[in-house]
This record gives sequence, structure tokens and C-alpha cells, in this order.
Amino acid sequence: MTGIIINVLAVAIGGILGALLGDKLSEDFVKALNSVFGICALGMGISSLMLMENMPAVILAVILGTVIGLVIHLGDKISGFGVLLQKLITKEEDKLIDENEAVSLIQKDGYTKHLDVSLFVTAMVLFCSSGTGIYGSIDAGMTGNITILLSKSVLDLFTAMIFACSLGPITSLIAVPQLIIFVVLYLLAGTIFPLTTPEMIGDFKACGGFILLATGLRIAKIKEFPIADMIPAMIIVMPISYIWTAYIIPLL
Repeated sequence: MTGIIINVLAVAIGGILGALLGDKLSEDFVKALNSVFGICALGMGISSLMLMENMPAVILAVILGTVIGLVIHLGDKISGFGVLLQKLITKEEDKLIDENEAVSLIQKDGYTKHLDVSLFVTAMVLFCSSGTGIYGSIDAGMTGNITILLSKSVLDLFTAMIFACSLGPITSLIAVPQLIIFVVLYLLAGTIFPLTTPEMIGDFKACGGFILLATGLRIAKIKEFPIADMIPAMIIVMPISYIWTAYIIPLL
């Protein structure tokens, strides 16, 4: 689990460093770096899309997965988790002051600091639910190859620093659910991976690519996508890919 531990530490350390440096960095500097990281996420998404084997199956998975996420209000549940983490840090019973913007208050050092829960959700999805992290954990569990997770760790270290400039030390706590998710995938890899095909893996990465594209556009403040609600697509894309390849294509 070396790759997973390194990735989790990268997020935790990046969150701490960003919280310490946040007050020393200008708003324009942080905005500029946010745009750069948005482009990086877009680049990772585009590279993942190149691995797509069955476009109709992937698009169907993205649409159905998003519908599932919206129906079960997954985004709201993750936002609520962000508020819970905030309370664990501040030990305050602050309430959301703006439901539409999902902003809560943190009382710290005599002044009020705003926690943008929408931004927190973006960070959580980027760190915990990207196709790169999920596939990297499965790959590490099956083959011991941690290259994918190491590459993700480099980006996550600096990305966590930038998120922490706006979110504060709560960014470091994202490492907790990230550790749980990646360890579970690592342990389940022996069961999941033998059931997959190269086509299914390619479509899985491509599905993650769509979510990374949406994440990049959101980080760069270009377009707000319900990326948390898109997460179920990562679960259903491989079964849909298999059904498409085994049953639909022969009929065409």
C-alpha cells in the first residue's frame, strides 16, 4: 500500500502547508494557480478519454450515473459531510448562511472565515473519486505497480495546497475518506480485476476522464458541474461496457 500511503500523505501535507501559507498569498496568485490546476485536470481528463473503447457505453454510464446521483442527492450528502468535518475542526455549531452557495462560517482568531462547501466537494471528488486514483489503487492491489498513484501524488500535493488557501486546514481531512476508499479498492482488487477486460478498463478510465473534465472546468470557474452527483457513473460504467461489448455490438 505504499502508493496509497504516499498519495494520502501528499493531500494531508499539502493541506497543512496551504493553510499555513494561505494568508501570505495574494488572492490573484491563488486564482491564477486555480486556473492552472483546472487546466491540469482538463489535461488528465482528455488523456483518459483517449483510452475509451465504447463511446456509447461510456456516455450512457455518465448520464445514468449522474441521474442516480441526483436522485439520491449524493452531492448534498457529501456537502453535509463537509459541514460535519468543519464542525469537528472548529467545534462550533455554525449553520449555513446561504443554502444556494452552501457556505458555512468558521470563527477563528477573532474574525470570520468562510468555508465554501461547494469548493470542498470539488476538492473531495478530485482527490477521492478520480479515475486515476481509483484505477491506481486497483492496479497497485493487483500488480504492485504504484506509478499511477505516485504521479497523482505529485499533482495532489500542490493542488491540496491551493485548495487549503481557500478552505483552510479542513483540506487535510479529505485524506481520511481518501485513505478508506483507496484501501477498500486495493483490498478488493483481487476480486474486481480478474473480472474485467481491457475494454472495460479503458471505458472506466474514460468515464473518470469525463468527471475530471467537469472538475477542471469547475476549478477554473468556467462552468459549475454536479461532479459529486456524477460519481455513480464510475460504479456502473464497467458493467455497462461489458454488456455493450458482449451483447449489443454483436447485434449491430
